[in-house]
Amino acid sequence: AANKMLEPRYQSLESADVKLLASEDGAAIVRIIAGELAGYSGPGETFTPITYLHATVPAGSRLSIPWNPEFNALVYALNGNGYAGPHRVEMLEGELAVFGDGDAITIESDAVQPGHSPNGWDVLILGGRPIGEPVARYGPFVMNSREEIIQAMEDFRAGRMGQVPAVHV
Repeated sequence: AANKMLEPRYQSLESADVKLLASEDGAAIVRIIAGELAGYSGPGETFTPITYLHATVPAGSRLSIPWNPEFNALVYALNGNGYAGPHRVEMLEGELAVFGDGDAITIESDAVQPGHSPNGWDVLILGGRPIGEPVARYGPFVMNSREEIIQAMEDFRAGRMGQVPAVHV
C-alpha cells in the first residue's frame, strides 16, 4: 500500500542486460531479471524485495537453487513439462507451482519434451517478501480494494499512468 501510488515508470531490459548463471552441472541456464540469487543481482529495479528468474532446464536435467527463506516462491512453466519440488509434482506447460517454506527450489525437466520445446523446459521462478495486506486485481491492475481498482482503470483510460515506451524528457 505504501508504494502503489508512486509515479509510474517503465524499465526496458534487453537480453544483454540480464545476469546469466549456469547450474552446478552446467546444463541449465538461469537468467536473473530482478533481485538476487546466490550473491548475483539482476538489472530489474523493483519497489519491493523480489527475485525474478527465467531458467531453461534441458530435458532430463535438474536445477536446484538457493532461495531466500523469507520469500514466497512460484514456478511457472512457460513451455515444456517437468516436476516441481522434492516430491516431483508434475507441471505441464502453462501451470504454476507454489512452493512452501524452505531455503531452496528444486525443479526437474521431463526427459521427453514436446516438439516445440527443443531447448528443454523454460520456467519463470519468482517470489518475494509476502506483503501481508489485502489484494484486489483485475487484468494488469493490482491494488488493495475494488474501489482502488476502479480508480486505477479510470486513471489508465485518462492517460494518467504514463506510456510505454516511456517518454524521456
